[in-house]
Amino acid sequence: MRSKLFVPASRPELFAKALASAADALSFDLEDAVSAERKPQARAALRDLLCSGTAAGHSKVLIVRVNALDTPYCRADIEAVVQPGLHFINLPKPESVADVHTAVALIEQAERANGVATPVRLLLNIESPKAFRLAAELAGAHPRVAGLQLGLGDLFEPLGVARREPAAIQQAMFGLRVAAGEAGVFAYDSAFANIRDEAGFRAEAQLARALGFLGKTCIHPSQIAIANEVFRPSDEEIEHAVHVVDAAREADSKGLGAYVVDGRMIDPPFVERARVLVGNAERLGLLTSQQRATLAGADAAR
Repeated sequence: MRSKLFVPASRPELFAKALASAADALSFDLEDAVSAERKPQARAALRDLLCSGTAAGHSKVLIVRVNALDTPYCRADIEAVVQPGLHFINLPKPESVADVHTAVALIEQAERANGVATPVRLLLNIESPKAFRLAAELAGAHPRVAGLQLGLGDLFEPLGVARREPAAIQQAMFGLRVAAGEAGVFAYDSAFANIRDEAGFRAEAQLARALGFLGKTCIHPSQIAIANEVFRPSDEEIEHAVHVVDAAREADSKGLGAYVVDGRMIDPPFVERARVLVGNAERLGLLTSQQRATLAGADAAR
């Protein structure tokens, strides 16, 4: 999920274009992008899409950002969009474990009502000081929580923090990544509002990747290619990861806890990271036939 494109649910004419885009995931928005008077129509249009063969036939990750729990819209949102084929509910502004449990209960009710067999998971937006302080607690509140998403605009603006302040961005990203890591979930990066500033978007995406984020939110199709490029593992990274996974097999057979691969010291944390990278490369179709053969041999020996 290198790239996640926001799609206003009030713009059904954009749905087909979004599904045909190069984004790994689509986040249909029922919250900020939809005015109060248009929420019922947007909700119905999105439900129709999710119930159609058009959405079901796609390989993209499908996400819906619903309205916050303290609004009069959240329950109706969840009841309408929790349909077969939906992967995540993106929940804005959770601030307690109780909020997470409430969202899970609503999702479970909708799954039973709509005949959804595969559990829909939660992507929690961390966009307030309290949520940031409790991020690890929120991430570990329920097994349905799959990831945390940083909302820099909502987090920074009320505090008077400049949205483009590098030190603040880096600290916020690092704090969220560590919280996500504590709970064993992924961290996902924030949106970047200046569509024309491709260099700024790229720089922020590169920082997010360096800090272990899974991908970046895109608010315009022009940002997709940059996100996909930045979060794509390089050929050199893939080759090294394959070497590490292969070497780990031999090291395990010899009882070695640390060893050298490509001139670098390797121990269990590096092996774990290499296996994650190889898994990502496999999902993206980036492994060569030789690399697949090497990994098959490593798997057979484990």
